[in-house]
Amino acid sequence: MHISNFDLYRDLLKEKSGLTLTPDKAYLIESRLMPIAKKWGYTSLDNMCMALRGVPDPNLIKDIVEAMTTNETSFFRDTKPFDLFRDHILPAMMKDRASARKIRIWCAAASSGQEPYSLAMLLKEKGAALANWQIDILGTDISTDILETAKRGEYSQFEVQRGLPITMLMKYFEQKGERWIIKDDIKKMVKYQYFNLLDNMAALGRFDIVFCRNVLIYFDKETKGEILGRIAKQMAPDGMLLLGGAETVMGITETFKAVPDKRGLYMRADSPALASTSAATAVK
Repeated sequence: MHISNFDLYRDLLKEKSGLTLTPDKAYLIESRLMPIAKKWGYTSLDNMCMALRGVPDPNLIKDIVEAMTTNETSFFRDTKPFDLFRDHILPAMMKDRASARKIRIWCAAASSGQEPYSLAMLLKEKGAALANWQIDILGTDISTDILETAKRGEYSQFEVQRGLPITMLMKYFEQKGERWIIKDDIKKMVKYQYFNLLDNMAALGRFDIVFCRNVLIYFDKETKGEILGRIAKQMAPDGMLLLGGAETVMGITETFKAVPDKRGLYMRADSPALASTSAATAVK
């Protein structure tokens, strides 16, 4: 692929999704976009570039962005964040919201649904403790195709074997041929919608818990800071943010501070709970 064409793909992805591609990631363009080129009848990525330099079909741009931003995921990915959610975050939220009995959770970059469904299963495991609670889980993604996959809640044997405990597989899924379908009582706990993290978040409403894991690594420093700033505005004063294990707010934003001894867990810097030592230890 000609270097000028790499620059075109890089600039297009930056504009449409915020994704930052460096030259060492050129192989991703080759591997992910060749199927798109073939789908649209182009013999090479350079030939597809010729169309992009003219007046490209909006659906071609959509296919390119979706191919480059769809990320691999799995149930209970990395384990630790889900342990934190079950053992520390949820109990703290249930205590602080005992009168309102409402919790809103946002899974940004939800991909094919494994993360929000994992949270739904953990909530279901609480049983009577969450009776009469209104708990909303919103999963968003920039890919409309992957969101349709998430809504179906249908997974292969390989996908359910990755991170999903066998007890939960048998309890919350039904097998149909070689596919596993998540049961309706779990599926209805999650709502999905298209959302680009570069856009205004006000319409999403306020959240108590935000999972934004393994997505900020694809943005440059300035864009990361802008996204985190917008997320903070949508969070309750004592809301909690979970980032991926390789992600941090250090050197990026002063809006969030790490919760002591809880890797990957953050709260707004102005949170009363974070400012108070006794309140901070309550999330341990």
